[in-house]
Amino acid sequence: MVARDRAGAYADGIRQGAPAARQVADRWHLLRNLGDAVQSLADRHGAAARRAARHVASEQAEIAAATPAPSPAPRPLSRAEQASQASLLRRQARYEEVAKLHDDGMSLRRIADLLGAERKTVRSWLRLGHAPLWRKPKRTGVLNAHMRFLERRWTEGCHNAAQLWRELVALGFSGRPTTVRAWAMGRRQASRSVSAGPARPVWQLPARRGLARLLMADTDALGETERAFVVQLLTDAPDLANAVAAAKNLRRVLRRENGEGLEAALVAAERTSLAGFVSGLRRDIDAVQAALDLPWTTSPVEGQINRLKMIKRTMYGRAGFALLRARVLRAA
Repeated sequence: MVARDRAGAYADGIRQGAPAARQVADRWHLLRNLGDAVQSLADRHGAAARRAARHVASEQAEIAAATPAPSPAPRPLSRAEQASQASLLRRQARYEEVAKLHDDGMSLRRIADLLGAERKTVRSWLRLGHAPLWRKPKRTGVLNAHMRFLERRWTEGCHNAAQLWRELVALGFSGRPTTVRAWAMGRRQASRSVSAGPARPVWQLPARRGLARLLMADTDALGETERAFVVQLLTDAPDLANAVAAAKNLRRVLRRENGEGLEAALVAAERTSLAGFVSGLRRDIDAVQAALDLPWTTSPVEGQINRLKMIKRTMYGRAGFALLRARVLRAA
């Protein structure tokens, strides 16, 4: 037995060197050749593939336009904001206690003595109807006089806080670099919050081999957009649809997943655009049939080749053949 791929030179060499040996085509190479044939068919339908991709992208854009964009995640509170919020909650609990005591008929003086607060404080809280917010009035920032300049430079693309500070100093600014750095950080956060969340990706036509994989994939394994693309493409190109169906059937036979014989699968594929590929298989039909009848493959050889390449690459091309030979034999 001699297992090989489907190169004609290998078949001729085996016939000359071992004429009595039975040749077995490697199943992995048969499946790879089938995938290449489907890829070649897909290449001939490039225009239909582009139309299907535009159709799917258009539908996706319509769905995206009709679906409201997700709200951006809220900005996490700073430590100062967290402390302020906790303080407000404590004051609110204190106010609720004051209101309860007042509703129970207790005098303002008695409530003030009980809670350790001044009488006028208790009275003002009750008048407000809630805990005081204690918001500090906004102070005039040291950057206010230079805000127009900062916004202009930010729009021009200068987002480096240190560079902005140096330019401000040249204009007479006497503040510290940390002030400009804090402004730039807030500006970045504002820019991120304005954007309506992550952009929805527009589906694009995959590359050549990716397109062949989509066509040969099981429908259940595809995403919704990919499935819609494949359906649209095969609807627009019925000859490609027939060839893909025949290729999937032949793949099941080569994987020994289908009880249908090889001959029946080849006859079905010959009626499609895969006729040229089937013609090549028929020229090597004995080796192809042996691949289905016998367990022999080139997998052990391929494994040894990969092991040899791995050992060679670990030497970064700096060692000669003698060292490579010694390492291969030692590893064996």
